[in-house]
Amino acid sequence: MDRAEKKEAVATLHETFNKASVVVVAQYSGLTVAQMQRLRKQMRAAGAKVQVAKNRLAQIALKGTEVAAISPLLKGPTLIAYSSDPVAAAKAAVGFAKDHDKFVILGGAMAKTALDVDGVKSLATLPSLDELRGKLLGLIAAPATKIAQLVTAPASKVARVITAYAEKDAA
Repeated sequence: MDRAEKKEAVATLHETFNKASVVVVAQYSGLTVAQMQRLRKQMRAAGAKVQVAKNRLAQIALKGTEVAAISPLLKGPTLIAYSSDPVAAAKAAVGFAKDHDKFVILGGAMAKTALDVDGVKSLATLPSLDELRGKLLGLIAAPATKIAQLVTAPASKVARVITAYAEKDAA
């Protein structure tokens, strides 16, 4: 890699770190190529991305970003998982780590907050942004359906009472 390519790589990583809501750092030593491809596929499906970068270039790119707290974690063969959704990268990384012992999560960062391994795991248990939106829409729609049920319920009860009296008089 010549100097121009390194500058371009640092600029790309810096932009990535600025845009990401959450960054997870993990060691991937001992994973096969097929396992790495599976990891990338799972991350993509979750809405996250994985990138293997030279540690020194990543440390330079981290300067001046909110996620600069992950800099000490970049030692040895590490990869960076990131996403704009605050929980997508953490969920995918923790899910992959459960199935593969050689994939070790070192920590991460969410905005200016540094996360240890337990922090990443607890972040992975939170619902995703889409799940939260669905729950919020459900909560908003629920009162409207309950009001509609309440409005129609008295009318149907009155109709039943009138029908019962009509049947009683007919008998």
